[in-house]
Amino acid sequence: MFTRVRIALGIALAAILLTFIAASGKGGFDFITVTGPDLKEALHVTDARLTEDFFTFADFFEDKTTAPADPGQGYEITRHYVQGVSDVVFDRQHYYPETGFVFYDGIENGDSEYDGEWYRANPEIKQRFESALAAQTSLAALPEKKQPVTSSQPQPMEPVAQAKAVPSNFPSLLIMVIFSTAGLVAVFAFAFWRRKPSTQ
Repeated sequence: MFTRVRIALGIALAAILLTFIAASGKGGFDFITVTGPDLKEALHVTDARLTEDFFTFADFFEDKTTAPADPGQGYEITRHYVQGVSDVVFDRQHYYPETGFVFYDGIENGDSEYDGEWYRANPEIKQRFESALAAQTSLAALPEKKQPVTSSQPQPMEPVAQAKAVPSNFPSLLIMVIFSTAGLVAVFAFAFWRRKPSTQ
């Protein structure tokens, strides 16, 4: 009896995990906006190194920590996905590159077990973050430095935000996981309902 239960639960969990991996492989966030003490305005960043993974800035499973006494200056990271013709804020977090901490403010219109907690930042994220900000700051400054052009000079191209071929899928991902779980539970319950207890 218990062996069958364990096998069925193992199959159900494996199916849910495979559904999650297959769905999440289609894409992450479409872009993030970054505000900070040395930024004149919010930066719109589409660098895939900062948008493709939910745990880009910190591993919320492994790297939870106590609140630091002085984390230093931080940047607010707001993550967005595109839905139709508009974008939707998914969550917010604060990243402190000099001390290597992340504070996860939480999901915008919901909550999770990670909300309101401190984490150690992924060690490799500092270089990625700083290079992405430097590149985006340079692009944002180009229109201000643009010189008048003549017919003999090629006109520089305007910076264009990168567009993803596949939009972010967090809403559909959650729906797929919920329906997969419900379906597997229903099959599991039906199998046990059909199973008659032995009379011998």
